[in-house]
Amino acid sequence: MKSPRRLLIGIIAAVVIIAVVGWGLSTRLRSPADEAARRAAPKASLITAAVERRKLVSSVVVSGTLQYGSPLPISLAGVVGGTSDLQRTTRAPRRGKLAEGAVLMEVNGRPVFALRGSVPMHRTITPGTRGADIKQLQKALRRLGFGGPTSGVFDQATIAAVTRMYRKKGYEAQQPTLTDRQSYDTLRKAVQTAEETLATEQKALDQGQDVLPLKVKLTNAKADLKSAERSLEEVKAQETTPEDDAKLTAADAAVRAAEEKLLTAEQDLAAARSQPTAAPGATPTPQPTTDTRLLEMRVSNAQADLEEARQAYGRILEEARQAREAKLEELRKGVRTAREALLTAEQALRQARQLSPTKLKVANAKKDLAAARSMVAEFARTFGASIPPGEVVFLPTLPARLQKAAVKSGQTVEKEVATVTSSTFMVTGSVEAAESDLLREGMSATIESDTGKTYPATLTAVGEKAKVPGEEAAQGAQPVLLTPTSMKGLKRLSGTTVTARVTVGATDKPVLVVPVSAVITAADGKARVRVEYATDQTRDVEVRTGLAADGNVEVTGALKEGDRVVVSSA
Repeated sequence: MKSPRRLLIGIIAAVVIIAVVGWGLSTRLRSPADEAARRAAPKASLITAAVERRKLVSSVVVSGTLQYGSPLPISLAGVVGGTSDLQRTTRAPRRGKLAEGAVLMEVNGRPVFALRGSVPMHRTITPGTRGADIKQLQKALRRLGFGGPTSGVFDQATIAAVTRMYRKKGYEAQQPTLTDRQSYDTLRKAVQTAEETLATEQKALDQGQDVLPLKVKLTNAKADLKSAERSLEEVKAQETTPEDDAKLTAADAAVRAAEEKLLTAEQDLAAARSQPTAAPGATPTPQPTTDTRLLEMRVSNAQADLEEARQAYGRILEEARQAREAKLEELRKGVRTAREALLTAEQALRQARQLSPTKLKVANAKKDLAAARSMVAEFARTFGASIPPGEVVFLPTLPARLQKAAVKSGQTVEKEVATVTSSTFMVTGSVEAAESDLLREGMSATIESDTGKTYPATLTAVGEKAKVPGEEAAQGAQPVLLTPTSMKGLKRLSGTTVTARVTVGATDKPVLVVPVSAVITAADGKARVRVEYATDQTRDVEVRTGLAADGNVEVTGALKEGDRVVVSSA
């Protein structure tokens, strides 16, 4: 039997439960008027945003790929090795750093060298080759320490430098093939045969009996000419002959004898004419007169003899001169005659040889020898160590990074063999044409990875300059190229998609910023914002706008940080 106390507690609990259940039911049951009031639209209110003070940055967002810059596909300019046999890769290109002078790959066991230069490899470089590509090769050899000139000619000194480059990498420079050596030997033997033929025909021509008398005549004519010229020179060297010298000596003696005779006669005449002189104060004694006519006649005769002797000397001298001139003229004529005889003999012998069949054989033998020598010289100019067109690849920038190999060992070489890039990263992407008008080379930018980490960068190119070979921008878009300021930490992001933000404008310091939608332009053309100063109570405030970015705009006016401006009405 239950106690009264427990009964009382049970009754109270039942009352409480009934009261709670009744209250719950009453909260869920509403009258139609209450339900209509609950479902009515709330009272309209204003949508506002706070005025902020912060730095405002305007940027253009580029979605692109981070990769190594300046990709350049590589293809070989021709065969590797001295033959055009099937070109098969024996060592494929390997990814990684590619330095100048390194072996890019092997084809048929022959190396392909990477050298720096802007002129592409386009021909086989053989001895004597000239051009800008040769000078470029020579500069590369000097940079690598192999020496050599920079003349632009593939000479022996350059060949020696190339040989050293090949030897250092464990290869041998390309030597003439067996076919080339056989061809060179055949050409040299052809020259020897032509020389022997010419000597045989020339000997037959020189010993020909039909021209022997003419050869003797020519020899005699040459001797006669030498004799005539020698006689002429001897006479020219002598002023007078021995006979003339004897006559002149006798005539000179006669002149001297006449002079002595005249002097004696003149002295006798002078003595006869002289008279004794009386002493001073004495009376002169008369003297008999001396007859001097005989003496005067002797003087006159002596003078005549002297004049005759002198004239005789002059005649002898003139006769000697005339005789010498006549002799010289006779000898000159003899020289001319001898020369004419020599020319006649030469012409007769030449004509006789031209009419001889052996002459024609000699002429043909000379032509054959000249042709054989020309062919040997032409072949020799390109004979020796050479560089096949496929054994050197010139790249504009080295060192570079080999990004991708396009062939594997055992595959044949047909088109591209690899792709190289620079050692620096770049971000390639595109933007709309309207946004590209805001971009300028050199603008600051940031690169953001998918984890949110940022890296500083610079806008390198926009438009055509930013095009990457093998990539095309979307229709109406312009390609852009950005270069990270530092390569640190980017290697793991290579090949991934990143977001780049190019800063096209920024405020120097924190400024008041409001949403662009909060700014309205009145009928007077002035910009205003509506500031809420109490609940649903606003006033218009005139402002001046500045830089806009990310849906916000810089404003100045009777505003302060924390004010709330109306963005739109509910």
